[in-house]
Amino acid sequence: MIIVTGAAGFIGSNLVSKLNSEGFKDIVVVDDFSFAEKNKNLEKKIYSQKVHRDDFIDWIDENQKLIQFIFHMGARSATTGFPKKIYDDLNLNYSKAVWGKCVKYGLPLVYASSAATYGLGEFGYDDNHEIIQKLKPLNLYGESKNDFDKWALAQKKQPYFWAGLKFFNVYGPNEYHKGRMKSVVIHAFNQIQETGKMNLFKSHNPDFTDGGQTRDFVYVKDLNEIMFFLMNHRKDSGLYNVGTGKGRTFLDLTKNTFKGMGVKENIDFIDTPVDIRDKYQYFTEANMNKLRSIGYDKPFTSLEDGVEDYVKNYLIDHKYN
Repeated sequence: MIIVTGAAGFIGSNLVSKLNSEGFKDIVVVDDFSFAEKNKNLEKKIYSQKVHRDDFIDWIDENQKLIQFIFHMGARSATTGFPKKIYDDLNLNYSKAVWGKCVKYGLPLVYASSAATYGLGEFGYDDNHEIIQKLKPLNLYGESKNDFDKWALAQKKQPYFWAGLKFFNVYGPNEYHKGRMKSVVIHAFNQIQETGKMNLFKSHNPDFTDGGQTRDFVYVKDLNEIMFFLMNHRKDSGLYNVGTGKGRTFLDLTKNTFKGMGVKENIDFIDTPVDIRDKYQYFTEANMNKLRSIGYDKPFTSLEDGVEDYVKNYLIDHKYN
């Protein structure tokens, strides 16, 4: 059996869909299952068992002989709004417990880290283990993810194969439940539907034009391909960036959303709130050489193709993947 924690969430549910498409049905989905809107992500998925996240660590002890692989996607993903203890409990200590069971029972592990660990990018966006100790995340979410990365690298006892994936700006189906943490694509889609226009932040950095702020936007279906590759690869343990390797502007993203909706462009620029200006990232771009070096050779979905697929095949009719 294959385990997916955070299975009712955005990335986890897409991964379950990918595994189903590859013929895997003996999947154990782990989450808290208390949010009805989130649980819709698992409708029509095929899985063999649901396990509450609070029961999962003990469940491993009872079922370890049946487990083939663990994808640990579960986390408190909101970047603000919760006390540090929540992030420590769910993102750091829970992950340590999962890691410990993988070591004890010889289980391979892929877990969700984040590009939020890179902070303002003072040390670049290279998934080099040497810089992990130096990184300065900008929020408690990023800190908790970096704290676990640092802890994992320091362990003498490690799973025989493990990979921590530093997800960049992921967008795609199954994020209806995420509130303000939804991707810019779905925020733009909703705002355009409601008002006929989209507001973007002005640039307060002379090196960037309004709307020229840049992110490495990666389609969630590309994450599925990478995780499926790693499940079969099972060597070259370590931290890996997961982006496209090419930063694109918020203006590019918004224009493609208008295009996918068949709506004439109408974009305004508003001031970036003063309270976040000093922590606002103007540029992110994943160095993808490390993943490529271990044999992953599939092309990444272009922003144009990804946004078109997301808007036309999911958002317009409120469909799930």
